Amino acid sequence: MSAPWQGRVLSHPRGLDIALVLVLLAFSVGGTVLSSFLLDQRLAIWPAVLQSVIGCVALLWRRSHPRTVVAVNALCAAVDASLGYLLTPLLQGPLMAALYSLGLFTDRKTTRIGAALTAALLVATALVANPSPHNLLLATLNPVAWVFLPAVLGTAVQLRRDYVAAVRARAEDAEQTREEEARRRVTQERIRIARELHDVVAHHLALANAQAGTAAHLVRIHSDRAGAMLDSLKETTASALREMKATVGLLRQDNESEPLGPAPGLAQLDELTAAFATAGLAVRIEIEGETRPLPPGADLSAYRIVQEALTNVTKHAATATTHVRLAYSADRLTLTITNDGLRVSAAPPSGRGFGLVGMQERAHSAGGTLHAGPRPEGGFEVTCTLPLPPTHHQPEGSRTP
Repeated sequence: MSAPWQGRVLSHPRGLDIALVLVLLAFSVGGTVLSSFLLDQRLAIWPAVLQSVIGCVALLWRRSHPRTVVAVNALCAAVDASLGYLLTPLLQGPLMAALYSLGLFTDRKTTRIGAALTAALLVATALVANPSPHNLLLATLNPVAWVFLPAVLGTAVQLRRDYVAAVRARAEDAEQTREEEARRRVTQERIRIARELHDVVAHHLALANAQAGTAAHLVRIHSDRAGAMLDSLKETTASALREMKATVGLLRQDNESEPLGPAPGLAQLDELTAAFATAGLAVRIEIEGETRPLPPGADLSAYRIVQEALTNVTKHAATATTHVRLAYSADRLTLTITNDGLRVSAAPPSGRGFGLVGMQERAHSAGGTLHAGPRPEGGFEVTCTLPLPPTHHQPEGSRTP
């Protein structure tokens, strides 16, 4: 049967049941008549035909009441056996269909009990009330075999359907999980790229703004020094363009194996502080403990946190000096960026701009913590703690470059 026709048949179960009843009725009645004429003694036909009609009509409820249908057909088969009929597959057709439906629409325990009770009823009928001249072994084992076969087939089909349904459900769950994971990864990547762009743009624009203001001031009072400041401004904007190109290039990259440029880290702190020095902000770096390499992700996070904190100082604080302290211990690195200047530009009403949120996200992504807020004695402080990989060496003391 082709798929379209099979779908049409399965979509009309009532019509399928009626067709099954008619076919089984024809076979059952035909088997009754044939058995009556083949035996040496004439058997009553009409009672057997009536049992066939009752059993076949009962099959119309095989889906909703499979237990009742089996009971009705078992009694009809027992009546046929008591009339002297040999229960051939033709006569047992309605009972076999009922037992198949029992295995298909009920649990295995119910199917086993129903098949066992039916077999016991037919064997008892053959032993007690069967007047036929057939061999007793044939009259008992023959119906029992045709009782258990359809019950087993119905159970097997049900198990197969349950297995297919479970496989389909697992496939749907796996597909949904993959889609959710893909959406989560896309969201995380979007946040990461937005954070990178914010850090790059905010940092370089703050420097460029400060350098442009300084250049404008020098043009009026020290025109000979304005050229050097404009050169620094040119380098700042060029560096911004390079970093933006590298970041946006990740979105256009088709080949994931294509090498990327090295990510910035704490090794570039001298270059970072030199850039801020051109904008008029002196940065003093203090290092305590033994300097140790950080994992790439943590190294980038530490660099970006220092960069964002110094950018905020340039934009919001009236101070000429900022202190950056790197304290290495056995299992962590503590970054502290402090300034004692007054705030000249208010933060957003919530007190947490995108820069502070980005620093928090970077610290958490590296397994660390971050706290930022005003100092009791004045100024602002950012403290970040990042975990370090285990080492067998103990810190050797402190040093201040």
